[in-house]
Amino acid sequence: MTGRFVVLAGPSGVGKSPLVAALRRLHPELDATLTPVVLYNSRDPRPGEIDGVDYHFRRRSDIEQLAKQPRFVECDVRGDLQCLDLDELGELLESGGNALFEGNPFVPEALRQAGVFDRYDTVTLFMSPLSADEIRYLRAAEGNVDLASLVTDVMRRKLLRRTRKQKGELSLPDLENIERRASSAIGELRLAWRYDRVIANHDGEDSENWDAFYYPIGDAFTALESLVALLEGKPAKGTEAWTEDLIPE
Repeated sequence: MTGRFVVLAGPSGVGKSPLVAALRRLHPELDATLTPVVLYNSRDPRPGEIDGVDYHFRRRSDIEQLAKQPRFVECDVRGDLQCLDLDELGELLESGGNALFEGNPFVPEALRQAGVFDRYDTVTLFMSPLSADEIRYLRAAEGNVDLASLVTDVMRRKLLRRTRKQKGELSLPDLENIERRASSAIGELRLAWRYDRVIANHDGEDSENWDAFYYPIGDAFTALESLVALLEGKPAKGTEAWTEDLIPE
């Protein structure tokens, strides 16, 4: 019997990492059933990140060489080059282990095209900074709301707060990186309809609602409860199913 592949994706800064950390802290019995998928990444580690745990941090030229092998899937992720070892993932799942991918939506798209989702029992979750109702309201609002600009600004503010917490003063490359990630978010949200469930969460990685009080509160609480329910095979009231036409091109 093969294991289950759990995919948690969404824009940079939306809250994926603190959600997984909250699961580890408060539901260790569930976390223990999941083996994180560790990708190769060409970017430098952020403060607190560990090589081999968060990513395999390598030079871009090294990852380009790996990507020439059929066993690797390669993705350009907002300017960073990432790749994943398909053989390593397959060995884990075929041995009955459960895998967890937590990250950007581009890698899951590459895995979908490679047929990985068709071969294994897969649960796909997308984390969004806005709910479907909010998106519908904004699209219908008077004044011709530019949804792309609004989403970019929402994520820009989250990423600015996150990066200031990590680094204090920001450099020009930091600001350029934030802008690249923020402007990518609207395109990533357009992929959410492909996922089994969407978790609408306003408490991004910049929010103290994840751990300031040890237990999550606000949307962070709802996101954690939803993830736990889905991992346990139960209905998750705090999730949504999106349609392809929710965010038009």
